[in-house]
Amino acid sequence: MKRVYMNFSTDIIHSGHIRIIKEASNLGKLTVGVLSDQVVASYKRFPILNTKERMNIVSNITGVQHVIEQDTLIGEDVLRKLKPDYFVHGDDWRTGVQVPVRTRVIEILGEWGGELREFPYSKNLEYDALESHARSQLSIPDIRRGRLKKLLALKPLVTAIEVHSGLTGLLAENEKVIKDGIVSQFDAMWVSSLCDSTAKGKPDIELVDITSRLRTIDDIMEVTTKPIIFDGDTGGQIDHFSYFIKTLERVGVSAVIIEDKTGLKRNSLFGTEVKQEQDSIESFSQKIAVGKNVMKTNDMMLIARIESLILECGMQDALKRAFAFTQAGADGIMIHSRRKEPDEIFNFCKNFRTKDTTTPLVVVPSTFTSVTEEEFARRGVNIVIYANHLTRSAFPAMQKTARLILEHHRSEEADKTCMPINEIIKLIPD
Repeated sequence: MKRVYMNFSTDIIHSGHIRIIKEASNLGKLTVGVLSDQVVASYKRFPILNTKERMNIVSNITGVQHVIEQDTLIGEDVLRKLKPDYFVHGDDWRTGVQVPVRTRVIEILGEWGGELREFPYSKNLEYDALESHARSQLSIPDIRRGRLKKLLALKPLVTAIEVHSGLTGLLAENEKVIKDGIVSQFDAMWVSSLCDSTAKGKPDIELVDITSRLRTIDDIMEVTTKPIIFDGDTGGQIDHFSYFIKTLERVGVSAVIIEDKTGLKRNSLFGTEVKQEQDSIESFSQKIAVGKNVMKTNDMMLIARIESLILECGMQDALKRAFAFTQAGADGIMIHSRRKEPDEIFNFCKNFRTKDTTTPLVVVPSTFTSVTEEEFARRGVNIVIYANHLTRSAFPAMQKTARLILEHHRSEEADKTCMPINEIIKLIPD
């Protein structure tokens, strides 16, 4: 019999899938590759059912002879091992993000004379409704809250980008790039106090209260499914902190990062140029313990941000704090620096990892911008946050548009720099 191969990512099996499986099985002995959770999460939504559960479902469909796990989007190793006579796929990948994947699969099949067989992709409003329902399930707080921990278990490095509105949330949710057969997208969203304050025209001194910031979170959560990492500044007074944590947990935030400073909060990138006071190890450890104690689930992460390098207190002070804060219950450590060279960040990671190989490490490369995610991962970093780039890139563009209109007393010149409104509308789900 001819060897036939196809792959699946979905956790929602409908009649369209059954039909294409039947067509594939008519061609010969059918093997189905089920894309791993990590691969699915890299180019689509996070799967509701895990890889093992999806493999069990597919293995029980009539016509499927064998089921394997495919751990890359293209599956080059799988294809070269099986050398199928036919590779079966829906024709939907002729457009969109998977076009380069299709091209590469055809090249690989040509190595032994394999053939691509494409069948019409099933388009049905009921199927769209099922997918929409799956996405709505992913946005439910109790389901969404623990997704960051799941991603950390799946991937060596998780990336997050700053969002400050529903529209920027949609951008973070949907933007994808494919290169060398690998689809990249952001794993999570960072709700920055700096950018949230800036969007409201307020200084970044914890002036915007939690009620206002929760409205921002609500706007973002309403239209997205990815986990949210929340910038909790100092966490406020310890007597208020327990209520702060319980509120964030209830609404479905996946992680909150609090910094070990006290008094009037000033942005870290000012460093020692302005007066900033670091909290004591004992006081901040107590705050961490209080926060962990009031959590009702194990889903939300409480991450301690250490300002020792920012305030020039030295590496030993940073490490001493890191080990003390993990001992107090912190689920992760964020180490910050305002130097353009990453040396002290790398040094911290090396020293921390000699004693602690499991606690997640978080970095925010706002100044040491040349370091790649791959290098961060090699150094033991688990989360990279691009903390203010959407805000910083949007303002110059808006400023230029405003000036063009003022200079020419019309909008024709400015219109050339603007995105068509119908493309913006397409970003927004009905």
